[in-house]
Amino acid sequence: MVHNFDVVIIGGGILGTSLSYFLSFINKSKSIAVIEQAHKVAFHTSGRNTGKVHAPYLYNPEKKKLFAKSAFHGYDMWEKYAALKQLPFKKDGVIEVALNKKGIKVLEKYLKWGKQNGLEEKDIEILDKEQIKKIEPEIKCESALYVYKDGSADYAKFTESLMNDSKESGTKFLLDTKATKIQKENGKWKITLNDQHEVFAEFLINAAGGEAINIAHDVGLGRNYTDVHFRGEYWKAPKEYHNLTKTSIYSVPDFPDYPFLDPHWIIRVDGTCEIGPNAVPVFSPYGYNKTENIKEFFPKMLEMLSSGARKAIFDKQFQELAMNEIQSSMSKSSMIDRVKRFLPKIDADKITEKGTAGIRSSVIDEKGKFVPDVILIDEDTSFHILNYNSPGATGALPFSAHIINHLNESGLLRSQDTDAQCGPWKFDDIVSRIE
Repeated sequence: MVHNFDVVIIGGGILGTSLSYFLSFINKSKSIAVIEQAHKVAFHTSGRNTGKVHAPYLYNPEKKKLFAKSAFHGYDMWEKYAALKQLPFKKDGVIEVALNKKGIKVLEKYLKWGKQNGLEEKDIEILDKEQIKKIEPEIKCESALYVYKDGSADYAKFTESLMNDSKESGTKFLLDTKATKIQKENGKWKITLNDQHEVFAEFLINAAGGEAINIAHDVGLGRNYTDVHFRGEYWKAPKEYHNLTKTSIYSVPDFPDYPFLDPHWIIRVDGTCEIGPNAVPVFSPYGYNKTENIKEFFPKMLEMLSSGARKAIFDKQFQELAMNEIQSSMSKSSMIDRVKRFLPKIDADKITEKGTAGIRSSVIDEKGKFVPDVILIDEDTSFHILNYNSPGATGALPFSAHIINHLNESGLLRSQDTDAQCGPWKFDDIVSRIE
């Protein structure tokens, strides 16, 4: 089985599938393939998250500029796409609560960031504890940021729909297929699939999420970066709590420089409620269970100890935070108590069912610091997207258009029709908004 493609995308998450969606519309004569090792698209992180369509208030407009702009435009794009395809989408807002004076200062910063990132007065406001009590009687806090332009969706269904659109435009999806070896041969990329078959590509796009760093390393790129993985776990709330609040509740993070998240109160698009996620350190992008983590423990530790990650894992504060997250995984009450601080009515004894865990991969640089923004690496015949994290699903559509425009303008991957109609949008219109 030998196939030749103009473009091969590794990774069938929401990012890789969004890239295939736009490429298939503006490059009608190019042969495009998406390689995904799971049996369906969005099987891992893209389908195992809070399902929030995030307003860009949490993102520093300087340090996470591209993420923020993508999230701002992504909201409207997903809302339009959901209406066109009759997919679940709900504009239900989110409330970020501050439990002390320090937290109030953070809310003021978030309000400023949100407006810098494009939110209007009607989209976001700070309320004092008396005002929030009238809106959400069960919340206990000192102050809150009410973000009205925030929504809920089902990203797994969104990704599946994008895949179907891409397939109709000629993209080939190779599911249950792992890229086990990638090498250059006679100017092309030779990609071995499942240790058996081979495909060849003129151009390679690495959008492999938790595997993206490994793929970049395999082709000699991004060696100054190391990834670390965190499993986010959830607990499902019983039906009697489904009307506890009208909207999802987040709390101001105590340590924003680390990828440790205080669990939230989440209302999903179907109306069910959950507590989560935490961020438990694991040793694989697929470390959902002990078997996988034990298998990958030694190779991952060796990699981390020989890189900048060594500085992070020996940092005392990081170790303390990591232990707290491990405790939250081992003790249900430990995790739920974090949410009881602002929703005291919750009784841990009534919460008995676990939700679906997902794994988020973060990148550490050679100085031992977590990289806050996406990392993009150009190579003559390949492009690598590393550290694509939250709000990655929210911004996947405009971010993908931005990437394809970059590849076109840099001459790495020339597009034939940048004025093409891509579903409900014109490609050039998307690019002009985000650039």
